[in-house]
Amino acid sequence: MIKVASYCRVSTDRDDQANSFESQQRYFKEYIDRQPDWELYQVYADEGITGTSTKKRVAFNRMIADAHLGKFQLILTKEVSRFSRNILDTITYTRELKALGVGVLFMNDGISTLEPDAELRLSIMGSIAQEESRKTSTRVKWGQTRRMEQGVVFGRSLLGYDVKDGCLTVNPEGAEIVRLIFYKYGVEKKGTTVIARELREAGYQTHSGNMKWSNTHIVKILKNEKYVGDLVQKKTITPDYLSHAKKYNHGEEELVIIRDHHEPIIDRELWDTVQRELKKRNRNGELGAGHSNRYVFSGKIKCGECGASFVSRKKTRKDGSLYKRWSCYTATSEGQKRVDVRGNEVGCDVGKLLRDELALDILQQSLTTLRMDRDRIIQNVTALALEAIQMCEEGSTDRAEALEYEISQLKQKKADVLDAFFSKQITKEEMQLVNQRYDRELEDLQRRLEGVRERESITYEKGQLGKDVGRQVVDIVNCKADSEVLYKNVLDHMVVHKDRKIEVFLKLLQQKWTFVLENLRKSQNDTPVPMSVSRPFSSA
Repeated sequence: MIKVASYCRVSTDRDDQANSFESQQRYFKEYIDRQPDWELYQVYADEGITGTSTKKRVAFNRMIADAHLGKFQLILTKEVSRFSRNILDTITYTRELKALGVGVLFMNDGISTLEPDAELRLSIMGSIAQEESRKTSTRVKWGQTRRMEQGVVFGRSLLGYDVKDGCLTVNPEGAEIVRLIFYKYGVEKKGTTVIARELREAGYQTHSGNMKWSNTHIVKILKNEKYVGDLVQKKTITPDYLSHAKKYNHGEEELVIIRDHHEPIIDRELWDTVQRELKKRNRNGELGAGHSNRYVFSGKIKCGECGASFVSRKKTRKDGSLYKRWSCYTATSEGQKRVDVRGNEVGCDVGKLLRDELALDILQQSLTTLRMDRDRIIQNVTALALEAIQMCEEGSTDRAEALEYEISQLKQKKADVLDAFFSKQITKEEMQLVNQRYDRELEDLQRRLEGVRERESITYEKGQLGKDVGRQVVDIVNCKADSEVLYKNVLDHMVVHKDRKIEVFLKLLQQKWTFVLENLRKSQNDTPVPMSVSRPFSSA
C-alpha cells in the first residue's frame, strides 16, 4: 500500500468555496480512494500565504520534514503554481523529494516527477508560474502607487490617528498625548528619556495599550510627519517579488509625498522647532541610547544591581567642553528604585555614573597587569602588519587610468539618459531610477580612484615603514595608545556595583580585576584604585 500525502494552499476568502480546505480535502480523499493501492496519509494545507516563498509556509515545511522521516511515498498537488511560484524552490524541493524516493504528482499539469522528462516540463511550467507572479507583483505595486498619489493611506492606526478605509482621522485621546510630547520636547526642552518616564509615572498608555514608554518611542513620534498633516509613503519597499522581504527605501524607489494631506495634530511652527531641536541634540550625541563613537564599551558595561546595560550620554563641563559618561539604562529611564502607581517595582539605585575616559583607564590598567612576552608579541604583530600592508598593495588590481576611463564612460551614459528623457524615449521615473544606479556606481569608482591615488602618493621606504609600524605596535601593546579594535576584542564586560566597586572581565581568561572608585569632590574626578587583581572567577 502506497501512503499518499497531498498539499494545497487554501483561500481565506469566505466566498471562494472552491479553494476552501474542506473542498480540497474532500477532492483529494475521493481521488485517492479511487486508486486501489493508495492510502491517504495527510492533507497539508497553508492558508492565505503567497506561493513565491516557502519560508512562511508552515504546513509545507512540515510536509518536507515528514518526507525525510519516510512517512509517505507520494505527494499530490493540483498544479505547479499551488506548490510554488518560485522556479528555484520548485526544482530544489522536487529533486530533494525524488532523492528520498518521494514523487510529486501535479494533477492539473499532468506532470509526475518520477517520469524521465519531468524536470524539463516542470521547469517550463515553473517559469511560467514565476513570470506570472512577477507580472502580478508589478501590477499590484503600480496600482498601490497610483492610489498613494491619490492620497489613500496604506498603513495601520497610530497614536493620535485612526486609519480606516485608507483615511486618517484624529483620535482625540491619543492626540492629547501627542501634543503633550511635542510641548515637553519643543517648548519645555525636556529630553526623550525624561518625557518617557513622566508619561509612565502619569499613567499614560501607548497606542498598544501599555505604559512601556521609551526614549526611542518618543523619538519616533517626534519624527513622524503625519502629526503635522503631511503624508510620506513608500518608506519601506519590497524589491524582490520572490522573497517578499521588506527593506527601507534608500532611494531605490521614489517616495510619495503629499503636504497638508489631513488634519494636523501639531501646528507647523512647533513641528519645525522640534525638528531643529532633534538635529541639534543628535549632533551633540543626546539621542540614540546605547550608540556612541566609543564602541569598545557599548553593551559591555553592566549594572551590578539590576543587570541592565549602561548607556552613554554626552555632557557639557563648566568650561564648555564635552565629555561622555555611562549610566544604568534602568536608572536613566525609570529613576530611583521605588514602587509605581500599579504596585510594580521599578527603577534602580546603582547611583553610579562612569566617565568614558575612566572606563578606558580601568581597562588599560587591567591589561598592563597581564603577564606576557611583550617583546615577542611586538615583533610578531609588526611582521604581520607589514605583510598585510604589502599584500594589500600587491593584491589591488585597480589602476588609475582604467578607473578614470570607466568614470568618463559612466558620465557619458548619464548624458545619454538625459537626452533620451528630453526626446521622450523614456519617462521621468525611468530616468531617475537609471541615474540613481549610475550615481551609486560613480561614487564607488571615485572611492576606488582615491584609494589608488593615495597608495601612489606613499613614498615610504621599507625600513622607515617598518619603524613607523613598530612604534605604533609598541604603543598599543603597552597601552600607551588607544586601540579600539584591541580593546573591543579583549574586553568581555564590566560590572558597576552600588558600593563604587567595578569588576573587569577579559575574554578567554578565568580572571577578574576589581577596582574601587575614590571620589575627589574638589576636582570632580574619580580615581580607580585596584583592590585585587587576577582572582579566579566563573565566566558569566
